[in-house]
Amino acid sequence: MELRQLRAFAAVVRHRTVTEAAAALDLAPSSLSQRIRTLEDTLGVALFVRGPKGMELTPAGERLRGWAHTLLDQADQAVRDVRGHRRRLRLGALETLAGHYVPRVLARFAERRPDIEVAVHADRARDGLLADVAEGRLEAALLLDSGTGIGGLGFPAPARPLDFLDLDAVPLSLVCAPGHPLAGRTALTPDDLRSERLLVNVPACSFWMAGNQILGPGPQRIKAGGVPVMRAWAEHGLGITLLPRFAVADGLRAGSLVELDLPLPDLSLRLVWRADRESQPGMREILYAAARP
Repeated sequence: MELRQLRAFAAVVRHRTVTEAAAALDLAPSSLSQRIRTLEDTLGVALFVRGPKGMELTPAGERLRGWAHTLLDQADQAVRDVRGHRRRLRLGALETLAGHYVPRVLARFAERRPDIEVAVHADRARDGLLADVAEGRLEAALLLDSGTGIGGLGFPAPARPLDFLDLDAVPLSLVCAPGHPLAGRTALTPDDLRSERLLVNVPACSFWMAGNQILGPGPQRIKAGGVPVMRAWAEHGLGITLLPRFAVADGLRAGSLVELDLPLPDLSLRLVWRADRESQPGMREILYAAARP
């Protein structure tokens, strides 16, 4: 097997079509197809079948998938080592966390492991991050969750088992404009919010899921957009919204928002990684370097 064949294989697995995989590798589709055929001839098995959703893996292709990511990663690390470059950790993070929590994690890495280079990939979609970790495109990812297992917040657990470490508590705030009828009331309960407009993003959003668990189905969900839009709409009196406290702290200080008196649990800043990759040299030490000192 050649590395260029494995790269072609990995690209088709990720993009599901030869055309998109070839574009990602800056190859002609015919060249990429030839590399796949040569790889199949070398191994003596078919790796793909064409299905309704594009190129789908055969059982043999499924077995090769993990090996391909491992071999490509080892080749990359070997090149970096020979060239005298620092070891690299590919870390994914939800966009919501990129500006506030990721710098803290990077500072911990830099202090405890200055020999490690961290490349950060921010993504709006949790599913994409979990898939990238499961497929080996990222060593680890930061996301928001709750409970004792991945998916406790309400999203589907990944098909491939992942390990995790909770790094920090992420406090939530239920906020509204100062002139809102509930502003200033004490000891609120979810029942007090049944007739309210709850500004949300999309069902896959961490804060939508947290709202489902904390507030129940009562408040009317109003789709506003991302965190900045939800906050802005709340400031203009268009509803209440549930957001991480770090995202509304300056608004609370400035008086453009007020916090409703409803007890809220914290979310967890969770670092996830694939358990079977801990056998790589230094992997466990690298991941735990992100933990609070």
